[in-house]
Amino acid sequence: MGAAHVIVDYGMGNLHSVLGALRYLGIDPVVSGDPAEVATADSLVLPGVGSFYKAMGRLEDTGLADALREAVLGKGRKILGICLGQQLMADHSAEDGGRAGLGFFSGDVTRLPRQTGLKVPHVGFNKVRFDAQSRLFAGFDGPVDCYFVHSYRLGVEDRPGFAALCDYGGDFVAAYEHENVFCTQFHPEKSQTNGLRLLSNFLAE
Repeated sequence: MGAAHVIVDYGMGNLHSVLGALRYLGIDPVVSGDPAEVATADSLVLPGVGSFYKAMGRLEDTGLADALREAVLGKGRKILGICLGQQLMADHSAEDGGRAGLGFFSGDVTRLPRQTGLKVPHVGFNKVRFDAQSRLFAGFDGPVDCYFVHSYRLGVEDRPGFAALCDYGGDFVAAYEHENVFCTQFHPEKSQTNGLRLLSNFLAE
């Protein structure tokens, strides 16, 4: 029998902050880089900071990519990707020459536009506009302030699953949810009370 909640450790995640936020909510997750433990978890959190190319390489080389696909696509276990974790769950990223992702949803991750005069990376709190039917944002009223640190983003396209958008030189996907797959470009663990409420909503699913 697998652990109830697993934070995936592949050497590129902000594990301490995520672990602290979940413990604050009364959850005692396992932090693990063991593919067998990841594949049998009831729910997963995939954090991430840094290069998409390097992160996917680590996930593939350690067997964690296959374990994640088995858990999420094969067994329907719920997962929350955070920041780079959201990008890794897409089909592909253009970062560092391009690389395929985990393929949990369609989409191409590209660099934030420079021509807007805005600083890249996008750092700090920004307004997130969410869909009224979003499960992650259940109980929220109006736009929500969330904390971002990123240079790449998932573009907006017409397909189901977008839970929230943020405007930084144009709209990008701030959160995605479809069936058992959830993710945020922002850091809920650094988004104060709003982030804790969102994590609580994920855990309640």
